[in-house]
Amino acid sequence: MEYRKLGNSGLYVSEIAYGNWTTHGEQIGQDAASSCVRTALDLGITTFDTADAYAGTRAESALGAALDGVRREGVEIFTKVYFPTGEGRNDRGLSRKHIMESINGSLARLRTDYVDLYQAHRYDYETPLEETMQAFADVVRAGKALYIGVSEWTPDEIRRGAALAKELGIQLISNQPQYNMLWRVIEPEVVPLSEELGLGQIVWSPIAQGVLTGKYVPGAGAPAASRFSTDGGGAKTEHRYMQPAVLERVQELKPLAEEAGLSMAAFAVAWVLQNKNVSAAIVGASRPEQLKDNTTAAGVVLEPALLDKIDGILGDVVERDPAKVESFLERP
Repeated sequence: MEYRKLGNSGLYVSEIAYGNWTTHGEQIGQDAASSCVRTALDLGITTFDTADAYAGTRAESALGAALDGVRREGVEIFTKVYFPTGEGRNDRGLSRKHIMESINGSLARLRTDYVDLYQAHRYDYETPLEETMQAFADVVRAGKALYIGVSEWTPDEIRRGAALAKELGIQLISNQPQYNMLWRVIEPEVVPLSEELGLGQIVWSPIAQGVLTGKYVPGAGAPAASRFSTDGGGAKTEHRYMQPAVLERVQELKPLAEEAGLSMAAFAVAWVLQNKNVSAAIVGASRPEQLKDNTTAAGVVLEPALLDKIDGILGDVVERDPAKVESFLERP
């Protein structure tokens, strides 16, 4: 495993992080989750990413149980706040009330006194940014979080958030965007701004939700129990990644992965790590062997000629529009 600084902070993270979105508390039980976490630690992964809303708070509980007994100073635990964690009107967003209540809930579920990074899971257009950043500053000063990060914020939102963080004397050090060979919307604006401000990227979906493994073959049914499989054994085709043109180009990447001596999944993870502004790539796993494969991407250098070949194959199926930074929400 290799380790990188998170932004311009002094915090080292493993360049491959283990995230438990859609796995812990949903796809797998506690025994399997604990087995994956033990394997991650054995492989040198020290960085673990979760969120209070994952699996209705169960993902945080699963991670907390899996890390129970592990030396706290030897791992970096990241979580997030924004999405609903209850039925009430205040059980969501980035109001002071929700942030203060959510950090306490997260710490209890994670069985720790602090998280290394507390992230705004999305931007809250219904709460003044000043209120949000003041609440984050108070969380840091209370010793409940060491650093602050954001996820899927636009360049303007990142710039204003960073300015307020500086005024308040806290460190905004990271952004967590979707980023992979097929989805490069952060490259034109978010990455240059982050480099200017000293933020590092902690990227999610480096394997494009499984599409970059090459397991989805154009015109064929999806593997059973895969993300884009239907109950009838077919493939869900509404997602942009599941379009025939995309799947055909992905199949053409297989010889390049072989040339690099990597599986398709590890090849995809290695690709995102070539970006110097990427501090860590988050991988998910429901089985230990998936982690063992993904971590072969650590420390890999892909030569410029190989990167050019990737670009030549994928061509116009790559999404680069910086206006699509917000993947789930639309601004009012």
